[in-house]
Amino acid sequence: MTTLSTKPPSFRRDINGLRAWAVVAVILYHFGIPGFDGGFVGVDIFFVISGFLMTGIIIGGIEHSGGGNRFSLLNFYLARARRIVPALLVLCTVLLILGWFWLPATDYRALGFHIFSALGFVSNIKFWKEAGYFDAASHEKWLLHTWSLSVEWQFYIILPLVLLLLWKLRPGRNFIISMMSVGFVLSLGLSIVLSPTKASAAFYLLPTRAWEMLAGGLVYLLADRIRLSYIQSKLLEAVGFLLLLYSIFFLTTAAVWPGYLALLPVIGTALVLSVNQESKLTATPPAQWLGNTSYSLYLWHWPFAVALNYAGLQQNLFAVAIALFLTLVTGYASYKLVEKPVRFHLNKVSLKPSIIGFAVVVLAVALPGLVVRLQDGVPGRLPSDIDAIFAEANNKNPRMGECHVSNSTPVPECTYGGKKLGAIVIGDSHAASVVRSVEKALPSKELGVLDWTLSSCTTILGIKHTTNKDFKCADFLEKALNKLQNEKEKENIPIIIVNRISTVFEGAQDLHLNEEEKQLQKYINIPPNAKDERFYDEMTSGLVETACALSKYNDVYMTRPIPELNLHVPNTMGRNSLYYSKNLRVSISIEEYNERHQRALNAQDIAARNCGIKILDPLPYLCDDNNCYGDHNGLPVYYDDDHLNERGGQLLIPMFEEVFKEIKSEATLASKS
Repeated sequence: MTTLSTKPPSFRRDINGLRAWAVVAVILYHFGIPGFDGGFVGVDIFFVISGFLMTGIIIGGIEHSGGGNRFSLLNFYLARARRIVPALLVLCTVLLILGWFWLPATDYRALGFHIFSALGFVSNIKFWKEAGYFDAASHEKWLLHTWSLSVEWQFYIILPLVLLLLWKLRPGRNFIISMMSVGFVLSLGLSIVLSPTKASAAFYLLPTRAWEMLAGGLVYLLADRIRLSYIQSKLLEAVGFLLLLYSIFFLTTAAVWPGYLALLPVIGTALVLSVNQESKLTATPPAQWLGNTSYSLYLWHWPFAVALNYAGLQQNLFAVAIALFLTLVTGYASYKLVEKPVRFHLNKVSLKPSIIGFAVVVLAVALPGLVVRLQDGVPGRLPSDIDAIFAEANNKNPRMGECHVSNSTPVPECTYGGKKLGAIVIGDSHAASVVRSVEKALPSKELGVLDWTLSSCTTILGIKHTTNKDFKCADFLEKALNKLQNEKEKENIPIIIVNRISTVFEGAQDLHLNEEEKQLQKYINIPPNAKDERFYDEMTSGLVETACALSKYNDVYMTRPIPELNLHVPNTMGRNSLYYSKNLRVSISIEEYNERHQRALNAQDIAARNCGIKILDPLPYLCDDNNCYGDHNGLPVYYDDDHLNERGGQLLIPMFEEVFKEIKSEATLASKS
């Protein structure tokens, strides 16, 4: 019969082998190795293992210290710090030094604050507020992977406090098992509910991840009550590994995660842990070596993955092989030179000096990171011409944060320029990026521009979003139309429509989006299943009807789509100049532009014919006869891959001036007649 010992084990080879599985899955996933699309579940495996081990240490400590009376919280926390902090400190120090020489101010500023938040073990909260884990934009963050360390550390802080309290209320395991089961169900339920709608929060935050660690804790508490034959143990282990293999090879980033699907790797890990026996899958020398070094391998692999992305080599097999090799080398060096010796020597140091020492060393790295953040990345470290290229990523409408909102936030209706209304700009973020260009095109400083922009809100009445329940675009557009009808000061004021219209017809094409985000997400009546003629006709009709409705009260000008260049222009140009000493121009051909926007162009032409609106074409100002470019005179005119920055907006001032020249001309003719 097989039973699981309830004493906290000093070492279990099967657990060490499971760590190997987890770290290999994560590393191969992050390096884009084919077949490992679900390798991100390695983190879930780590969470279950952590819950198992921490529960064992705490319960074992409570039981062996007379009901917790002599269980030392400080010693528990210090033991965790000895395990986690030293190698993390070394990594942060190395990145801080290398970043000084190789990162532009914007990226170095972000790194500085990420170091500060990682060493404070709140980086999961920081990354939750910035972007989703599966967004490619997040994969340029050097310490993104520390989110899982922060989640674990937060769990480590709370778990012993809760278990000590429960033991004090009712000593014994049964009560703790009951309460941990309740916590497991509540956390899992929260994860299932939030994952489809609040994906980033569900992924990064402890309340929706705690159930995975609690699952490990329940395995520890219940395993001594399970008695299995050898065959039953082998069967459970086989089922567990099948669940893990399925998760690693068949889940993808398109899955709603963590949610209920995370039960697959969690149950698989729990089954393997529960049988407590070595096998060829966990006890081989390679598995044990990988398990021993798993933490350091996890720490060091991600910066190499980011470096590949920075260099544009993530698809280069030779470069990926080099990065994998360097991961093994640095991971082993970190384990051998940092993890093992530091833990060994710190175990000999008494409690108070250890705490003071940790505090001093952590602050010695965290505070410089904070200084880098406060100094805006310390500009001037790189050559001025390279700094100037990267700086264009921040050369945006300075009032965009105030005036351009998203989802259900009411549109602020900001006015740029003078007090007398001279124009209305309506649209999405593409409109928000050029509204100041319209202001500068006004014929008088007494005139101003009304900013009617809402993020992702294409100017089509009745438009809806397939997944975003807070999408209030249709409500906003209806209110805007009512104001045009009922507010006299808005009569006969020219309306300039600017939209990233082709995302409605074709879906987004941004390289930083995952495949799900590139799908069609907007509709009017029937959610789209495919790009078919019915869908195209519906969106075309919606665009035309909206243009006609607006043109009843005002002159309407519709801007052709701004060229989408598919690459982050400042970063691509800046990194090529910095790392390769090459002056690279980001561009697309006119043929590519026409292919991407053909449906939108046709719809705009119909609106012009049917409603009498006028078309504004940015291509003569951003393109030549063959290509559309992301720069002008060597500096980017985009702040990312598709939004014009202030420099790019300047190029369109002559285009917008044509609106007011025409109005002025019409006014002159009217006065003469």
